[in-house]
Amino acid sequence: MRTTLTEENYLKALFHLVDNEGKVTINELSKFLNVKMPSVNNMMKKFSEKKWVIYETYKPLKVTEKGRREAALVVRKHRLTEMFLVQKMNFGWENVHEIAEQLEHVHSKIFFDKMDEILDHPKFDPHGEPIPDKDGNIISQDLQKLSSCKVGENVTFASVTLSDDAFLNYLTDRKLLLNTKIKIIKIEDFDKSVTVEIGEKQEVLSKKATEKILVKR
Repeated sequence: MRTTLTEENYLKALFHLVDNEGKVTINELSKFLNVKMPSVNNMMKKFSEKKWVIYETYKPLKVTEKGRREAALVVRKHRLTEMFLVQKMNFGWENVHEIAEQLEHVHSKIFFDKMDEILDHPKFDPHGEPIPDKDGNIISQDLQKLSSCKVGENVTFASVTLSDDAFLNYLTDRKLLLNTKIKIIKIEDFDKSVTVEIGEKQEVLSKKATEKILVKR
């Protein structure tokens, strides 16, 4: 039986929120999806029947391997679509999320497998996030938030976390794109804003921005 659009949105939320132990709370899902908790509870009971989660009242949800795979396959469709829009249709990385939100609910597996083939099986989407393969497997990355770096460190911009269009425009305006080399020049004690060196110029990035920028050392 096909998953519904609502189920796929819940699956994607599980993918983004689950911790290292495969757990997430009803409250976290409620806030992330902006859905009232009774509705989340009802959906998770359905997910439990499908063996996607282990549901126990007043306890965190445990996402099963079956649930993890289902969630990863929804994310695969979204990230492949974003990559196709950027690479083959020349969209900017800040303009693809909403379109991908719509296309990720297409149920044709062969459609996305063909998209994957045309793109030569990319490992990452335009925002540096790994694309699950057709079996739901995903590459593990060892990345840190820019906010965790120290003065003097040299790092490479590798990914952004749950990026929105405004933030991507913010980065584009500062010529801060994926694989850009960054040197940490100064960290303000007052507001933890960070002065970075990008090529021959310097930029001051807010604490909010450095929390969303992921880098590799």
